[in-house]
This record gives sequence, structure tokens and C-alpha cells, in this order.
Amino acid sequence: MPPAGGTRRWRASTFSGGNNECVEVAANIPGLIPVRDSKRPTGPVIAFGPRAWNAFITHVS
Repeated sequence: MPPAGGTRRWRASTFSGGNNECVEVAANIPGLIPVRDSKRPTGPVIAFGPRAWNAFITHVS
């Protein structure tokens, strides 16, 4: 799932406070929003489409 010629650039929520206990999102893959658990960086990744991600963000904000 990494973009061609590159790697995923993960970012954590600013609400995590740097304690490394949150979800991370990779925003550099067109058409997909990969999400992972920051405590398990080599663990499973869930990928959302833009509409599903926007619906999720709307409901948790």
C-alpha cells in the first residue's frame, strides 16, 4: 500500500500529547487513508476511503 517510489508518512494526533498511545494516519496515499495503532507500528493497518474517513472524523469530533 505505500505510494509508488516512496513510503508511508505516519502522523499521530495532536491530542495524543506525544505519549505514543493513539492512532496514526498516513496521508500521502491518494484515495486511501491508512490508520494504525501507534503501539503496534508493524501491526495491521486499516484503510478508509475518503468518504468513510470524513464520516468517521465528523462523528468523533
